[in-house]
Amino acid sequence: MLEYKGYIGSVEYSDTDEVLHGRLEFIRDLVTYEGVDARGLKAAFHEAVDDYLDLCEAEGRQPDVPLKGSFNVRPGPDLHRRAMLLARRRGETLNTVVSDALRRYLDSEAQGPA
Repeated sequence: MLEYKGYIGSVEYSDTDEVLHGRLEFIRDLVTYEGVDARGLKAAFHEAVDDYLDLCEAEGRQPDVPLKGSFNVRPGPDLHRRAMLLARRRGETLNTVVSDALRRYLDSEAQGPA
């Protein structure tokens, strides 16, 4: 993955065309780029982000922002109930309980197997 100005880009290789290519991830608009080597792909990615931001400004619209910090979770009735009851007992919001649980899980995954 590539990152620039808060945008994240994919990296793929096309054996048919013998080029590297990618797209901006986690936004609704389709923005793509390609290059023949890693340096060229990175430059094309930066140019694609800059062009996207310039286009949005020229059109007078807000560019999509990747990973805004909210998403819907559908855990099913049992987990929803358990999480809500825990939040109530702790005097916290459901969002706090879910965010804390997700943070602990991701932190443990980053550490790898014991």
